[in-house]
Amino acid sequence: MTVTTPGVRWWETEAGGLMWSIFWIIVAVLLGVAEAFTMTLAFAFVAGGALLAAGSAALGAPVLVQALVFVLAGGGSVLLVRPVARRHLALPPPVRDGTDALVGRQAVVLSEVSFDHGLVRLAGEEWSARPYDEDLVIPVGCRVDVFEIEGATALVHPRDPLSLSP
Repeated sequence: MTVTTPGVRWWETEAGGLMWSIFWIIVAVLLGVAEAFTMTLAFAFVAGGALLAAGSAALGAPVLVQALVFVLAGGGSVLLVRPVARRHLALPPPVRDGTDALVGRQAVVLSEVSFDHGLVRLAGEEWSARPYDEDLVIPVGCRVDVFEIEGATALVHPRDPLSLSP
C-alpha cells in the first residue's frame, strides 16, 4: 500500500518521476526507430527532445515542465536545425580543378602512344601520354579517354578499340 500526502498526485512523487523518465526514454527509442525507417531527420530531433524531457523528469520537474521541454526542444530543433542539416547533406560535389579536372576528358593522339612515349592534345594543350594498358599501342588520330594523370603524363585508353586494328 502506497502512502501519499493529501493533495500530492502520484506523478509528483519520486516513483512517478522515475516512471515519467522511463516513459520519455521509450518515446525517444520509438522515435529513433521511426527515424531509422524514414531518414528525414525530423524524428531524430524530436527523439532528442524526448531525451531532454526524460532528463528533466529524472531531475524531478513536474509533468507540465517535461512536456514543455519536449515540445520546445523537439519542435525548436526541427524548425531551426533541420533545414541547416538538410542543406549540408545536399551539398554539390566539390569542384575538380587542376589535373583532377582532366581525368575523364577526351583527347586526340598527336604522336603514337606506347609504353615508351606518346603525345596527345588534351584541353587545347599537348600532353605527354602513355597507354593505361601497357601493352597497347595507340595510333595517331585516335580519340582517347584520360583515365589518370601521373605528374605531367596522361594515362589514356582508346575510346573505340576497333580503331587500333590495322
